[in-house]
Amino acid sequence: MNPKRGFASDNNAGIHPTILEAIARANVGHALAYGGDPWTERAVAKFREHLGSHVDVHFVFNGTGANVLGLSALLRPYHAVLCSETAHINVDECGAPEKATGCKLVDIPTPDGKLTPALVEPRIRGLGDQHHVQPRVISISQSTELGTIYTPEEIRALADLAHRHGLYLHMDGARISNAAAALGVPLRAITTDCGVDILSFGGTKIGLMMGEAVVVFDPKLAPDFRFLRKQGMQLSSKMRFVSAQFEALLTDDLWLKSARHANAMAALLAREVSSLPKVRITRPTQANGVFASLPKELIPRMQEHTFFYVWDESISEVRWMTSFDTTEEDVRSFATRLRELVGG
Repeated sequence: MNPKRGFASDNNAGIHPTILEAIARANVGHALAYGGDPWTERAVAKFREHLGSHVDVHFVFNGTGANVLGLSALLRPYHAVLCSETAHINVDECGAPEKATGCKLVDIPTPDGKLTPALVEPRIRGLGDQHHVQPRVISISQSTELGTIYTPEEIRALADLAHRHGLYLHMDGARISNAAAALGVPLRAITTDCGVDILSFGGTKIGLMMGEAVVVFDPKLAPDFRFLRKQGMQLSSKMRFVSAQFEALLTDDLWLKSARHANAMAALLAREVSSLPKVRITRPTQANGVFASLPKELIPRMQEHTFFYVWDESISEVRWMTSFDTTEEDVRSFATRLRELVGG
């Protein structure tokens, strides 16, 4: 195993020590299975502190499961989901949303990964026409797959548009902690207060061993969600070990501290390399992702130093992701090696 921290993905990071301690504390004696335990009760209470006392919270294993089940709660097979063409549900979930729901994903080109009412409204068509798939959900990612962030006002505008047409707003919040930290707002300011209907709340990318949460803001939307979760093979028997992680994450601002650190390391990395010759930052660095283009021949040589992914081969664009455990030494060592290669 390579002990070096890389910039491929925040999924590659280990478990935050505080989270690991929470798992160990939960590993005492027996507890009721399938969520009938005090850790789950306390974790749900923590979510309600942050997002509102009215929300329903359901813990699942992974992000694809959270997205698929969250969408399933809102859809029938003749419905459609409107999303960015770069959305994780469209690009990186191997067709799971379509297979599980039977629905059509309508992917919309965007310049920066963000949907807007102007981009979405023309796609809300054929309502009531039995010959056309029926738009039902607008799905956004926060932060987006291109590292950009929706402001509260932008989310509210999309929620208003959705609700005006009888649609719902789903948020893939795999990196919602990073988005809230970057905006300097509480979690509810970009969810509850903006009219989000269902949220996939990310845990793995912010330091959990595993686990995501589906948050339903109006319990009437998904009164039978627990059956969807079981049928969708996302019900954990030893749920206390997932719940204990979320309890710790949402206590004493651990989510915020971890996200702020990851974001700060991304900002440092962007600053360190932006002035180098032959290196160009291609997208705004708003959360914990840095996108850049560099000479194609240098990419494998840099990957030997620190592994990362190529985002767009056609323009030699790469993506560098920072994590809660990224250090300044990681960043400066990487920048130094890149400087050596480009002669900066």
